Amino acid sequence: MKVTVVGAGNVGATCANCIAEKDIVNEVVLLDIKEGVSEGKSLDMWQTAPINLYDTRIKGVTNDYAATQNSEVVVITSGLPRKPGMSRDDLISTNAGIVKSVTENVIKHSPDAKIIIVSNPLDVMCYCAYLAAKVDSSKVFGMAGVLDTARYRAFLAEALNVSPKDIQALLLGGHGDTMVPLPRYTSVGGIPVTELIDADKLHAIIERTKVGGGELVKLMGTSAWYAPGAAAAQMVEAIIRDQKRVFPVCALLNGEYGMNNIYLGVPVVLGKNGIEKIIEVKLDNEEKELLANSAKAVRSVMDVLDNMKMF
Repeated sequence: MKVTVVGAGNVGATCANCIAEKDIVNEVVLLDIKEGVSEGKSLDMWQTAPINLYDTRIKGVTNDYAATQNSEVVVITSGLPRKPGMSRDDLISTNAGIVKSVTENVIKHSPDAKIIIVSNPLDVMCYCAYLAAKVDSSKVFGMAGVLDTARYRAFLAEALNVSPKDIQALLLGGHGDTMVPLPRYTSVGGIPVTELIDADKLHAIIERTKVGGGELVKLMGTSAWYAPGAAAAQMVEAIIRDQKRVFPVCALLNGEYGMNNIYLGVPVVLGKNGIEKIIEVKLDNEEKELLANSAKAVRSVMDVLDNMKMF
């Protein structure tokens, strides 16, 4: 069994390494456009196998999509970060071109693959990959909610001085500052979080979660990679092992939550077929309004892609 990670940058390499260490597939293929990068990183990772005790072979290739043939899952991390002076539309145009080309090459060699998008702007890149892949939307989805809830849970664990293992949380909406964390659906060892922390502290944690990526960029001058890579690898594991995990995932909505033809973060059951079910949780009026606002922001970005007439 094979998994491919496209893009050997920090996120892609971390994701490939996490998948290899889980020892759930025979081979991980790491593909990049820059000569030698994926080959070098793959060789470095493979040399940890005797130390970390796994058997997964890691193969690095430069732009050789034939090597990705018959992949069960493909993680796409390709794309450029936003640079000074670059408009949102410029970023969308550049990364959409990259994601479109990568997706078409991936599907050519692995028509049944489940495709996980990590490239930004995430919601619209999922939409772009879906249009390029021309497969059922259950096979094309994005990693955002797993990362965002991990940040939320990590901050809560720190504030409450408890194990992050015991914290369960849910959030909806777009990836970014319009995301909708749901305190009503957050618990610590089965105890509602609202019983363990005062409202002001919880609100501050929610606001910090919304800008979690930006906080790291300010500190490091670049985007995060450990948590995003691990989050994508956790999704891969759920598919490969058919775990039926319930994760918040960027999925195409067709009637769910009263929305149509929009990629948005929602809880799903993730298994061997990709998204096996979209779960609709009951929302109160305030939560519905927040989700609608998030959808509006995502829709405006999707409209930018539509107006580019790439498909």
